[in-house]
Amino acid sequence: MAQNQLKFLEDRWDDKLAETLDAPELLRYRSNLLGSDLRITNFGGGNTSSKLDQKDPLDGQTKQILWVKGSGGDLGSIKRAGFATLYFDKVLALENAYRGVELEDEMVGMYPLCTFGNNPVAASIDTSLHAFLPFPHVDHLHPDWGIALAASANGKIKMEEFNKEFGHKLAWLPWQRPGFELGMMLRKIVQETPGCDGVVLGGHGLFTWGNTQRESYLNTVTIIDQIGQFIERHAAQPGYQLFSGAKVQARTDRSEIAQSIFPYLRGIVSRRQRWIGSFTDAASVLNFVNSAEAEALAHLGTSCPDHFIRTKIRPMFIKWNPAGDPSELKELIATALETYRAEYADYYKAHALLDSPALRDASPTVVLIPGVGMFSFGKNKTEARITGEFYINAVGVMQGAGALGEGKQCLDVPQAGPAASADKFKVHQNYVALPASEAFRIEYWALEEAKIRRQPPEKELSRRIALIVGGGSGIGREVALLAAERGAHVVVADRDTKGAESVAAEVKALIGKEAVTHVAIDITDRKAIRSALDATIAQFGGIDILINTAAIFPSSPDGIINDNLWAVTLEVNVTANFKLTDEAAIIFKEQGIDGSIVLTSSANAVVAKRGSEAYDVSKAALSHLVRELAVSMSPLVRVNGISPATVVKGSTMFPRDRVIASLSKYNLPFQETMTDDELRNVLAGFYAKRTLTHTPIDPRDCAQAIMFLAGPAARCTTGHLIPVDGGLVEAYLR
Repeated sequence: MAQNQLKFLEDRWDDKLAETLDAPELLRYRSNLLGSDLRITNFGGGNTSSKLDQKDPLDGQTKQILWVKGSGGDLGSIKRAGFATLYFDKVLALENAYRGVELEDEMVGMYPLCTFGNNPVAASIDTSLHAFLPFPHVDHLHPDWGIALAASANGKIKMEEFNKEFGHKLAWLPWQRPGFELGMMLRKIVQETPGCDGVVLGGHGLFTWGNTQRESYLNTVTIIDQIGQFIERHAAQPGYQLFSGAKVQARTDRSEIAQSIFPYLRGIVSRRQRWIGSFTDAASVLNFVNSAEAEALAHLGTSCPDHFIRTKIRPMFIKWNPAGDPSELKELIATALETYRAEYADYYKAHALLDSPALRDASPTVVLIPGVGMFSFGKNKTEARITGEFYINAVGVMQGAGALGEGKQCLDVPQAGPAASADKFKVHQNYVALPASEAFRIEYWALEEAKIRRQPPEKELSRRIALIVGGGSGIGREVALLAAERGAHVVVADRDTKGAESVAAEVKALIGKEAVTHVAIDITDRKAIRSALDATIAQFGGIDILINTAAIFPSSPDGIINDNLWAVTLEVNVTANFKLTDEAAIIFKEQGIDGSIVLTSSANAVVAKRGSEAYDVSKAALSHLVRELAVSMSPLVRVNGISPATVVKGSTMFPRDRVIASLSKYNLPFQETMTDDELRNVLAGFYAKRTLTHTPIDPRDCAQAIMFLAGPAARCTTGHLIPVDGGLVEAYLR
């Protein structure tokens, strides 16, 4: 029966599975189902609760316990341990200590006093909203359709029409920042509305509930779906044009334009702190950025608190005519950014109080370019993507509000109330944006600041993008793993694509799938190099660290290095390094933020030996190339290198036949039945005895040196090569 009422959403509830779950697990199950569909709520948005009977471990009596999503959790992925648990009667008793809306923040500090059990999960700001609603199970969500109704200038009128059409008793509350006061306002409106089955929070979202977990879930998805039906019917009215129709057309070469402008854009918004980027030209984005109303609506800002916490009060809109030359974009972006930062500083100055948190980075997290699409930024790839998704949600809200307005101007602003008077709200095409004063009270809320401070500290290489060439094996593999451990976003590049894919899978296990990718590369081919760099830009927006561990050691059956093999050795070990860094230099220059390059030389660069002339000479040239590049790429990019002695373990330069040849050359005993690794260990041990430390050089040792040079700990080091040779006296410089 429920499915028959749904047109857009699905009833995903599985009765058989639900029957196997206890009460807290049912809450987790319900929450996961609601969070699994972005049409129901966005990532990290909304919260759910249940009031459950449990035995008190202190007195053995049955008590009612409020289970509510913990602060900062995500409904789609929350586990049982992600819920805060509080004595319900103690939460209600906090009303006796409440000293008014001006001091409501102090109530959050009292929630720990209500904790049931030894539960470290911080209670959400929205805890009181769930507590004061007299229902066993409550859902508070931010569906685009629901917020569209809540953010419409005629929202209250349309809500009443919706109630009549679908047989509901939704009630309307004007805008109020989430907190203790809103909890009591919710209780009052429900008491005053007989048969109330939901509440629309003006400019914010939706509250629904039920007497059972199943009933709460079903009520929620049904009401959201029906609001969607209501809005979509309005949008289908003859003559209605989405955002007043298209003003410009999308470029057919928009992907190429986005690719070319991404490093510049990432660099210019990263002047204070680095950001990882994401780009989309989804149809919904293009419909908005190309529309006649895009600039005005973008500047108006977002409505739902969950949106602008990530997207800031508004995106940066670039006033570019897509019929023009893409070369115009850099200057337009620079001008727009100067204006954006000035407006943001004015916004802060106008609303900051003596105890407000300090001004944060004034750069935008969302950038809109007509004809091209949307760029979004975050401290990591996931956050960058989610920020973009949040603005797509905001676009959906504007779209829905516009449809409900049907081109008519509504003078009433039902969002106005005790928190903000009607003159504080701005309206465009029936869409009502949150007043700047209220936006500031949330963006710079002390409780939001506390939530930020509870997040784990960022790692050494957080917000940095590392392209690791030769990352499919040996030293490169260890560099990729170590870079990931230190917080970098990693691109594993190798001619051996299977090896690169395998290492990328290892990295993914450390840092998640969105922070790593792999690409094919041939460093002797500029086109292949550019392709790898383009893939890095497309994935993350630019590059901060370039590392190359790829090289060849020439060999032939007769031991003679002919002219062709000599040329190939110098091509791969020297010229290819120049080509690689030369192409990367273009990206570094576009970004305009500091970067670092680390190349892999060898102890052979200073140790003359018989039979390895081509390799030794190539590495000597590479060592000097490091110094030359340090000069030519300064001061923006630091260029360094390492000079390892022979690294046998995991090296593609030591296939089985070469290892056996070396063992035979040095009269080292071995057996043909030994594995490749066993043979390599014998040879590595022999080489180690020639050093002062008698320690075989592990690829990890080289990776440690590389990542030191690549990272901020070596910020004053450039043009330098670190020996990783176990103390090879022959390699001492004279």
